[in-house]
Amino acid sequence: MISSIRTAHRPKSLVPAGIGALALLTLLPTVPAAAAPAQDPSARTSAQVRPRATTPAERRTEARLDALRGDPARLKAFFAALPKGGDLHNHLSGAVTTEYLIRLAGENGLCIDATTTAVRPPCGPGTRPAADARTDAEFRQRIVRAWSMQDFPADQSGHDHFFDTFGKFGEATRDRGKLLANVANTVVEQNQFYLETLVTPASDSARKLAESVGYDADLAAFHRKLVAGGKLDKVVTEAVQEADTADAQFREAAHCDTRRPDPGCRLPVRWISQVSRGSSNERVFTQMAVGMRLAERDPRFVAVNLVQPEDGESALRNYSLQMRMLQYLRTQYPDARLTLHAGELTPGLVKPEDLTFHIREAVLVAGAERIGHGVDLVHEDDWRQLARTMARRDVAVEVPFSSNKQILGVAGDDHPFNAYRRYGVPVVLATDDPGVSRIDISHEYQYARETYGLSYTELKDLARASLEYAFLDGDGLWATATARAGYRPVRACAGARPGIAPPAPACARHLEGNPKAAAEWRQEAAFAGFERRYGGSR
Repeated sequence: MISSIRTAHRPKSLVPAGIGALALLTLLPTVPAAAAPAQDPSARTSAQVRPRATTPAERRTEARLDALRGDPARLKAFFAALPKGGDLHNHLSGAVTTEYLIRLAGENGLCIDATTTAVRPPCGPGTRPAADARTDAEFRQRIVRAWSMQDFPADQSGHDHFFDTFGKFGEATRDRGKLLANVANTVVEQNQFYLETLVTPASDSARKLAESVGYDADLAAFHRKLVAGGKLDKVVTEAVQEADTADAQFREAAHCDTRRPDPGCRLPVRWISQVSRGSSNERVFTQMAVGMRLAERDPRFVAVNLVQPEDGESALRNYSLQMRMLQYLRTQYPDARLTLHAGELTPGLVKPEDLTFHIREAVLVAGAERIGHGVDLVHEDDWRQLARTMARRDVAVEVPFSSNKQILGVAGDDHPFNAYRRYGVPVVLATDDPGVSRIDISHEYQYARETYGLSYTELKDLARASLEYAFLDGDGLWATATARAGYRPVRACAGARPGIAPPAPACARHLEGNPKAAAEWRQEAAFAGFERRYGGSR
């Protein structure tokens, strides 16, 4: 069974979510089925991969899904209603809807300059108030196009435009709690049950600390300098205070303490600390240390990740060094989790030699527990063995189809989605930056169905995996949890019957004591209702 490393250190969600309402629904267990090993490493459709055994309700739901082919409106409704686990790869500022960012820019009195960048007031020559977008539709659409991928020409590279959007709307993203309220509502409305989202904690203070200490190639000595005199802890304390402020702002923006709270109030949320991989070596190491120390001190923070373009000059030059930095810091902060953007590269974007080791070093050197994107898998040295190692270590891959297509031009058979699945590497679907991409998680699941011919049960197991590989504390609901072996509940919850009886006392205790199991239980309850709706009962 896959469980959190920190079973004794249990984070509290931004808004606690109980399991009392789940007592009316119980777990629908599945039976494992054998899977034939694949010999041909080339991509192929999922229909050629032997599926696990299915239940009658799953087969009826699959038949209903097949019947919706050719009916776009009802098909879209099916995927909107489908329970879709959690979003584990989500950049908060890039996840907010562009329309809401424009609204915040107006409310905060920001200006829009000639490059369609939000800047602080006063609005001088060549700028105009962002608030004008409320009444000027053409102006509003110009901002939307500059701050997102809407209407971006399909025959042009989206790489630079995608990453440039963050600089353009950055000034509008200072109210973290308000951003979270917008994103959390969307996640719940998309029938998801958990969110991990990326932010940069105490960014200015971490930069100042890095500059004051200076780089030391002896990483142990560098770390000692950072912690000396409580300097690192002061930055971490500021990050905690930032999170407290964001929590309060979130609760107010989402009306959580009123009689009519927003949907997002019931969503368990965890933060992942971003590290700007394109920065100086001293700043990168300092941000890593802040994020890891924060993850051990504040249960709202669970992990560290590296952001910014992986193909940037500094990111490429220092990639191996950064993996060694993480390797060292993990010895100092063993309870901090690690997920890494790795392999977000394609031929032509970088030199051939830069395609051969990024995923490998993220897994084998840094010790990443999940990989984001992983698009260049088949260009890695001995990639088949690497895939086997990832499968053996349960290193999951976070796959955001839309951003892979928009940034890298990689889609369909060119994407390693099927290669990962063939080798048994856990795969979870994610959104990355849904506000910038102008998509939602339902779009990603529907894309997976239509592009790779996934069955309903395969979609269901992708949703299950996105909770199983979440950095939620405690044990999970499943004793076995793989797409090939099936999902079998832990002994305490074995034999529970959906919609007939509440969980037995032992199962209720398991759910109460394990946040991960509780989130997975909520999803199974939702699947039971979904299959009654779409599969009926016989």
